[in-house]
Amino acid sequence: MYTRCLDFPSAMDVFHETNDRDVVTWNSILTACVQHRHMEDVFKLFRLLHSSMPSLDRISLNNVLSASAELGYFEMAKQVHAYAFKVGLVSDAILSNALIDTYAKCGSLDDANKLFEIMGTGRDVFSWSSLIVGYAQFGYAKEALDLFARMRNLGVKPNHVTFVGVLIACSRVGLVDEGCYYYSIMEPEYGIVPTKEHCSCVIDLLARAGRLSEAAKFVDQMPFEPDIIMWNTLLAASRTHNDVEMGKRAAEGVLNIDPSHSAAYVLLCNIYASSGNWNEFARLKKDMRSSGVQKSPGKSWIKLKGELKVFIVEDRSHPESDEMYTMLDLIGFEMVKAGYIPELSCYSRKYISSDHTYYDLLSEEMLAEYGVSSQ
Repeated sequence: MYTRCLDFPSAMDVFHETNDRDVVTWNSILTACVQHRHMEDVFKLFRLLHSSMPSLDRISLNNVLSASAELGYFEMAKQVHAYAFKVGLVSDAILSNALIDTYAKCGSLDDANKLFEIMGTGRDVFSWSSLIVGYAQFGYAKEALDLFARMRNLGVKPNHVTFVGVLIACSRVGLVDEGCYYYSIMEPEYGIVPTKEHCSCVIDLLARAGRLSEAAKFVDQMPFEPDIIMWNTLLAASRTHNDVEMGKRAAEGVLNIDPSHSAAYVLLCNIYASSGNWNEFARLKKDMRSSGVQKSPGKSWIKLKGELKVFIVEDRSHPESDEMYTMLDLIGFEMVKAGYIPELSCYSRKYISSDHTYYDLLSEEMLAEYGVSSQ
């Protein structure tokens, strides 16, 4: 009742006060944890459940896999797989599909593919789609498209998720015409009405390839109001391809939805800097200050000897920061001497060499230098 009323804390209190818990009780609270995105609680409860219940059912394991997929918790997925194998649930199609999906989202595509092949004739459209999307999202576009072709040859009808994976794959390798073709056959051949997610994929497909005018035309003609993700896609591509006018339009689209979106200001600022449009650059910086918009500083992480080290752009709080900045000075000037010419941006210009060439001072460089010197 509490979970249906969106009162998750009360649901947890009632659960912990209940002494006589059956599998239905456990599944209810696990489902609530997933729905309310308390993923760490899922794992804590799973360990407790595993030690107190003689057997877990498919619903319990699916909830744990949902949390594992959300957080990329590969080790937990392996534990669930081992348990399912032990109790004879691994042949369950729904659970196997959940495992494939989780492995794929964790980037363990070999494990996902092995389970996919083991399923044999038990595979359904969800099995195919999960693996196709996994391949596409991790840059294995050829594998994704080959799997899609195999799927069609076997007469398996794709669903809307399948086409998301196909469009992502085409975008990753610049197969613009092929991607547009697949988008065009969704409804006439398969009765799948394109969703906003499919439209977002097409915008990314066109924008990545530098076909920004076509992407903008698609935005104007699609049956949805463009969202912030679509405008950001166009804005990032405008930065990559140095298209000032498209960048201005895309940034305006983002800021109409979220006036405090700092990334839109920063990307447009960088477009102006790269094109040498310093008047607009100065105007935009002034607008940012007057609007109170601030860019969050870039961060990088590295794990050394079991300890997580965090580096922030322009931060000097680290006890070895003087040594690191000295090393960065040397690296930067050596890069300039070697002919390195970085892109200009409003946040990366830190030093000027004797010939007025800029080089970047980024948190990633601090991280790399510290990581090497600490070995």
